[in-house]
Amino acid sequence: MQRFLLSLCLFAGATLALGTLPAARGDDPEPRALAVTVYNGNLGLVRDERRLELEGGVFTLPFRDVAALIDPTSVAFRTLRAGAAVDVLEQNYEYDLMTPEALLERYVGETVTLITTFEGEDRAVQAKLLSTQGGFVYQIGDSIALNPPGRVVLPALRGDLKASPTLVWTLDSDRAGPESVEVSYLTGGLSWKADYVATLSADDRTLDLGGWVTIDNRSGTTYPDARLKLVAGDIHRAPQDGRDMLARQALAEADAAPSAAAFEERTFFEYHLYDLPRPTTIKNNQTKQIRLLETASVRTAKVYRLAGAPWYYTQRYGGEQGLKVGVYQEFENRERDGLGVPLPAGTVRLYKADADGTLQLVGEDRIDHTPEDERVVLKIGEAFDIVADRRQTEFEVVSSGHVWEEAFEVVIRNHKREDVVVQVVEPLPGDWEMLSQTHDFEKLDAFTVRFDVPVKAGGEATLRYRIRIRY
Repeated sequence: MQRFLLSLCLFAGATLALGTLPAARGDDPEPRALAVTVYNGNLGLVRDERRLELEGGVFTLPFRDVAALIDPTSVAFRTLRAGAAVDVLEQNYEYDLMTPEALLERYVGETVTLITTFEGEDRAVQAKLLSTQGGFVYQIGDSIALNPPGRVVLPALRGDLKASPTLVWTLDSDRAGPESVEVSYLTGGLSWKADYVATLSADDRTLDLGGWVTIDNRSGTTYPDARLKLVAGDIHRAPQDGRDMLARQALAEADAAPSAAAFEERTFFEYHLYDLPRPTTIKNNQTKQIRLLETASVRTAKVYRLAGAPWYYTQRYGGEQGLKVGVYQEFENRERDGLGVPLPAGTVRLYKADADGTLQLVGEDRIDHTPEDERVVLKIGEAFDIVADRRQTEFEVVSSGHVWEEAFEVVIRNHKREDVVVQVVEPLPGDWEMLSQTHDFEKLDAFTVRFDVPVKAGGEATLRYRIRIRY
C-alpha cells in the first residue's frame, strides 16, 4: 500500500517501551522516544513519545523541549493506551523565553541591585531600571547610568517565561495517573543534502563512489537518541491552512513501515526513504554527516563535447576562434555497471590520483534526484589541450519566405598524446534539412544533432556541413 508523503515511523521492535518507564511531569521531557523524518526542503516531521502524569478532569499540561520553529497548526496529540479518553480543549505555543533581556523588561520602572567589582571587592548598588530599549538605562541616586558595568540581581522571577519553547495544553482526562502519549508536529529548520566523492581510475574508465548525508539542525531544539529517516524527492507543500491536515494524514500511516536491520533505502510513495538503523542525537545548531553509500569500480566514460548555439543559423556569422571543449564524465546508474541505487540530489566531487599518487580535485557538478537505470552526466571542466574554431563559410537567402542555406566549418585541434573523439552538438532552429556533411550525425531530438568527430593525437580534424533552414 502506498503511504502518504510525510509518513514517519520507528523501526519495529526499536520503539522505546514507554509503558515500562516511570511517568514524568509535562514539563519534564524524560523519559521519551523520538523519531525524526527530514526532507530536502527545510522541513522536518517530529514524533515525540512520552509517559506523562495526567490529572483527572480539566487541567493544564506543559510540554517543553519542542522545536522553536514548530508549525503549531500541525501538532497532533494522542494517547497510546487503547480506550483512553483524553481530549485537547485548548493549545498554546509559548515561545516567550527566559532570556536576560526578557527578565529585565519585567522590571522596568522598579529598583534592582547592581553588583560591581571595585579594587577586588564586590559592591551592591540599588538602581532603578528606566529602559531596556537599545541598551540599559539606570537611575542611581541623582545620576543616570547608561550600560553600567557589573551584573544585575533580580529579587524574583516575574512573568510567565519559559526556559525553552513549550506547548501548553488544556486537557480533559477521564482518569488521573501515568499515560503514554504521542505528540507529532512539523517544523522548519531541519534539512539534509547528499554529497558524493568519486575517485577516477588511472584510465578514466571506472570510478569509486562514496555518498554522505549532511543534516543541518537549526530548528531550535536537540533530538536525543532519535530514530532518523530521510525522504529524497521534491515534495509539494500545501498552503498554510492545509498543513494541519497534511501532518495528521502523515501520522495516520506512522506505524506501517517495516523494520530495518541495516541501512536501507526503499521506494516510498513517489519518493525514496532512507532509514538509519541506529539512534542518533541531532543537536541544535549542529551539522551532522552520515555515510549514505559506498561502491567501487563503477563503469564510466570521459566525453569531450563542443556545444553550439541556435543564433548561429539566423544571421550572418563570422565565426569564433579558440572555443573551449567541455569535459564530461558519464555513467549509467545500473547494477550491471557497478551501481544501480537511487541517488538523492547533491554535489559530486571528482578526484584522481596524480603521478605521485596524491588525489587531486578534477571537477565537481551537481546532480538531480537520479533513479536507478538513469544516466548521470557530470560537467568536469574545459579541456586544456583541445581547442576548436568555428566559422560560417556560406550564407544564402534562398527566398523571401525565410529560407536560408548555410555552410559551417568546425576545426578541432588535439594537442594531447592520445586520440580523442569530440562530440559536436548543434541546436538547429526551425524546419531544417541537412544537405551535406563530412561526418555522420545522430538526430538527438527534433532540433538537435550530434556529430562524433575523431581527432588524432597531435593532429586536427575538420567538420563541414551544409544545411537549409526554413522559418
